[in-house]
Amino acid sequence: MLRWLIGGGREPQGSAEKSSVQTIGEEQIQNPYTELLVLKGHQDIVRFLVQIDDCRFASAGDDGIIFLWNAQTGEKLHELHGHTHKITAIAPFSSSDVTEEKTDLIITASADRTVIVWDCTSGRQVHKVSCFHSTVKCLTVLQRLNVWLSGGSDLCVWNRKLDLLCKTSHLTDAGISALVELPKNCVAAAVGKELIIFRLSATNHESEGWNIVEVKRLVDHQDNISSLVSVNDLTFVTGSHVGELIVWDALDWTKQASECNFWDSSVHPDVQPEIKLSQSPHETSVQHLASDKEYVFAAVGKGIYVYNLQMKRVIACQRTAHDSSVLHVEKLPNRQLISCSEDGSVRIWELREKQQLPAEPVPTGFFNMWGFGRANKQANQAAKKMQENTPVYFLELVGDLIGHSSAVQMFLYFGELGLATCSADHLIILWKDGERESSLRSLTLFKKLAQNGDLQL
Repeated sequence: MLRWLIGGGREPQGSAEKSSVQTIGEEQIQNPYTELLVLKGHQDIVRFLVQIDDCRFASAGDDGIIFLWNAQTGEKLHELHGHTHKITAIAPFSSSDVTEEKTDLIITASADRTVIVWDCTSGRQVHKVSCFHSTVKCLTVLQRLNVWLSGGSDLCVWNRKLDLLCKTSHLTDAGISALVELPKNCVAAAVGKELIIFRLSATNHESEGWNIVEVKRLVDHQDNISSLVSVNDLTFVTGSHVGELIVWDALDWTKQASECNFWDSSVHPDVQPEIKLSQSPHETSVQHLASDKEYVFAAVGKGIYVYNLQMKRVIACQRTAHDSSVLHVEKLPNRQLISCSEDGSVRIWELREKQQLPAEPVPTGFFNMWGFGRANKQANQAAKKMQENTPVYFLELVGDLIGHSSAVQMFLYFGELGLATCSADHLIILWKDGERESSLRSLTLFKKLAQNGDLQL
């Protein structure tokens, strides 16, 4: 198995501080990623990867350059120059104009207070706008409306040609840190501790007149919102720097499950019980959230957590999945998860069901794993009965990819084409299925021999 390939990977733990991180042997039978391609070009931290189509992706980071890559071969397709400072947001935007052929575009925002739309096929700038009063921190494309949103000190709505359709008044100096699309032409914007719901509306069907109106402010988080994910048309989830996790109804913006420690359940019996992380702040920040519509996968401190939305509880976790903070987590199409960390590692986990012992103790910890805050005796008994009839899951480490020498910021999964990771070491690595690549090489050789007449059939 490939280990310690580029600059050494994780530092060994000293005798005074023994790591509690689960380890795996050299022979990783269930890990297919036994080959890699190292993609060079960036000159600073690579923070963003975005998928363009089934075999192309873009990378961007602190050097202000955007590269377009072939995920199969690792070939550099285009090098896009136009920004003078680091990239702060990137989003794909496929044209849906019925009068034109489908065009694959990407939008990039930078600390130079500009936003550029690029054509992914030609690598050329399509449009550029420089009228922002602050750095754009997030971009969200609303494909159905054929518009996109930029979030900074204002929330702006744009069409594909970068015409400003409408904008909010100045929100805050801190600005919008994350955006997520909601049903009924609404969006949720994270602004510090607040979650602001905006509604978009067209003023005239025959023109491009638009309005954006603030319809509600949700002030339930006790610290800045650090992550935001849409689950489906009914639900979205937010996480904060102090470990709060709130599950929201996407239609009426009420809480389905929440941390609300100042409420007394005896006074408000109809209030949903709380979810609370009970570790120190630096260990409980929710760095990233992902969802597959049934579960939410949370990167919290050094750990990863699987939260069942229907049961409203964590069903499996690895509290110390990495030596340092987990920056990104996603679920694969099978029962596997991938996580990456500041420690430079990328790890593959499998969600498995374990046999429950009759007297097995109930774990506690992040998100009050098997219960939700204060509850009466009857509720505890009901929860206990539910636990006895519910499968118990655990996350087993099945792969450990050591190739980066610094913090791995995020990754993209390309199915049979493999996995792309980006890092503070300025590199992008394409992790490949060794057996598949070997078969492809054999097939190529077979065809070449057949063409040259060297192969007797």
